[in-house]
Amino acid sequence: MGAKRDFNVNVIKTEVVAASLPMQEHWLPQSNLDLLLPPMDVGVFICYQNPIISGLPKYSFGSMIKVLKVSLAETLVSYYAFAGELVQNLAGEPEILCNNAGVNFTEAWADVELKEINLYNPDESIEGKLVPKKKHGVLAVQATHLKCGGIVVACTFDHRVADAYSTNLFLVSWAEIAQSKPLSQLPSFRRSFLFPRRPSYYDPLVIDSMYIPISALKQETRAVTNIDDNDQVISRIYYVKAEDISRLQSLANSCNNDMISTKFHRFTKLETFSAFLWKTIANGMENNSTPNYENFRFGIVVNGRSRLSDGDEEQAKVLKGYFGNVLSISFGEKKVEKLKEKPLSWVARAVHEFLEHAETKEHFLGLINWVEDHRPEPALARIYATNEDAPAVVVSSGQQFPVGKIDFGWGEPVFGSYHFPWEGKAGYVMPMPSPKGNGDWVVYMHMLKWQLELVEASASNVFKPLTADYLNFK
Repeated sequence: MGAKRDFNVNVIKTEVVAASLPMQEHWLPQSNLDLLLPPMDVGVFICYQNPIISGLPKYSFGSMIKVLKVSLAETLVSYYAFAGELVQNLAGEPEILCNNAGVNFTEAWADVELKEINLYNPDESIEGKLVPKKKHGVLAVQATHLKCGGIVVACTFDHRVADAYSTNLFLVSWAEIAQSKPLSQLPSFRRSFLFPRRPSYYDPLVIDSMYIPISALKQETRAVTNIDDNDQVISRIYYVKAEDISRLQSLANSCNNDMISTKFHRFTKLETFSAFLWKTIANGMENNSTPNYENFRFGIVVNGRSRLSDGDEEQAKVLKGYFGNVLSISFGEKKVEKLKEKPLSWVARAVHEFLEHAETKEHFLGLINWVEDHRPEPALARIYATNEDAPAVVVSSGQQFPVGKIDFGWGEPVFGSYHFPWEGKAGYVMPMPSPKGNGDWVVYMHMLKWQLELVEASASNVFKPLTADYLNFK
């Protein structure tokens, strides 16, 4: 393994790639669930080794760039929202102007080998270097040629237009078109299943506890005196072995029978992982090096596609290809002392209980009505209301990240990850499948520095820094 080192990225050129077929300009309204997303960009990057190593010497950097551009232009015909622009309508709400303005495509060169990139610290190696900054439009792409002959393909997209599920569909389609394969899944922009019900109905006890209008947020803001203004929010990438995930799941479920509950539930791997992370950070809090918080919030992003179909096969087919945001963020808040003293099974039960609120069709239909009743005022998930005096962490499952399917013709990726260094103080964690396909997880974490220090100090046997050795980079 080469030594990790800093490196420079030089832009060769940037040009606009538009859809390969002309399209009639039209407006695509945002759904009510899209309107819950504030303006923020999300990145994703995928690493490929030198094609010669894969036995594909016909691919030079120039030929790879040509494949990427030609196939991107064809892919944008189906994924036309990514070639448009987000503009405000007369009510002040964002809408997508589908005008084929195109996507900024940047070609770059980095004086580093793939095995020398410090993936453990993406703030140093990825941010501002390999993932592009989106200056306009909805999507930006960068392809970076490495000194070893490898290539990194990265995208930055506007989260108000697409969630990770939608972007995964796009990436797989792009790779399929690059290899002249038929699309395995056509995207759908049909918004009708996300229209509000008439008459409007939702449970205010549930929805009002999860989401808040921006105006009410300003009224509820409380002074916080125990946050260090110099505290940093940083990103790290770890890997977690499959046997550690299974061990934690067994540990949580082994005591589950002792819990007082009306029904038994076997905790999932995501519930167990979330409970372990929640408890791990809480266990190290209230010492001399961390802020003194009484409560700790923890949330999980729920994909509503399977919930809204609710067994309807035709609806499920439409939702499988739906492009847009179909998300809700359910969370719980517990006292730090309780999280410290209670067993993992108790914390996992707490995770399961707050998740239950958002895992139904009725929840998502109610959330759509709640947004409709508050429009055009923007709203926000309450867990992101970080002016309140409790730290917060949100987990978004990336287990459907199809890293092995994003093959443009020069071999499967050797690594891929989402990259979301947003400016908020609430932590963001995304566990994804390892490209090794052995059940391990790759975990992207973007949290306060003291939180990550607690994780590394007390759970280093579970969260191991991602290295080129682990990924078997050549």
